[in-house]
Amino acid sequence: MAVRTIEVRERVMARNNEIAAEVRSRLAEYGVTAINLVSSPGSGKTTLLERTLAVLGEEMGIAIITGDVQTQNDADRLAAYTPRVVNAVVTNGACHLDALQVLTAVDEIDLNRTRLLFIENVGNLVCPASWDLGEKEMIVLFAVTEGEDKPLKYPKMFQNARRVVMTKIDLLPHVPFDMDRAVANALSVNPALEVIHVSALTGQGLDRWFDFLRAAARPVSTSG
Repeated sequence: MAVRTIEVRERVMARNNEIAAEVRSRLAEYGVTAINLVSSPGSGKTTLLERTLAVLGEEMGIAIITGDVQTQNDADRLAAYTPRVVNAVVTNGACHLDALQVLTAVDEIDLNRTRLLFIENVGNLVCPASWDLGEKEMIVLFAVTEGEDKPLKYPKMFQNARRVVMTKIDLLPHVPFDMDRAVANALSVNPALEVIHVSALTGQGLDRWFDFLRAAARPVSTSG
């Protein structure tokens, strides 16, 4: 009997890309900038979003979609920092979000009141690299508690990203992590990467992160 696994996957991916284009078009209609945050598990996506919501949540009209394999724990954490509903996608074992899940969540967001949409993807540096969610850009978080060779092990993720946020830099005095080597490895995979260094715990580097977000989102309309 013939095996058709690759053909089925191609059809699924093609459909995903069609839906991602619909997500992108809808967000563009409302001037919403979408950022897909990806990382290994435990690299600090949720903590960075907590700090971001606390400072910029209402100023920038931030909406959140979270992806988790089994729980909505991250969404529950983030809900404490925003009056908006946080859209939680529980994938029930799937290792990434897909565009249909994002489109379904976008349907529940008041896009007229939104300037910036964060998609907190499932913690995984393999699967999410291949799935377009309709975002403007993908940003990879890279914690100093990981190995410096992470970009070499998972090159596709770093190739598809436009920025790397080096997280947990407050731990540098306590871990055997060579920052220069880690950044060099990332740039060897993608020389166009912009690198931002932050500690969401101490606040170090967050001003640069916030400045980037302000520049990335559409200006507030002064008409009417």
